[in-house]
Amino acid sequence: MKNTSRPSRSWTVLQASQESPTLARLSELANESSARLRCVAALLPLAIRKSVKAGPIDGSTWCLVLDNSAVAAKLRQLIPAMAAELRAKGWDVTDIRLKISRGN
Repeated sequence: MKNTSRPSRSWTVLQASQESPTLARLSELANESSARLRCVAALLPLAIRKSVKAGPIDGSTWCLVLDNSAVAAKLRQLIPAMAAELRAKGWDVTDIRLKISRGN
């Protein structure tokens, strides 16, 4: 027997995030993180771009999620240039953390 006390309603992820302040904030941060990665993509060597993913933002610290330690070694050299580029575009970035993904 179908429960008729509650209307059946399907929501998209976008609709759900707009209805919840917490989800809306997470969605906003995810979009901003992706925008930051697009901003610095030109600074990344072409060979490693697909190994770099946008990660979480925590205040003025931004995290990049990397496929392996070789990518991390190369990106450590680029952190100052990436942070400067982001600040020039108006983002408050004082630190960029690198995290190697455990999924690989």
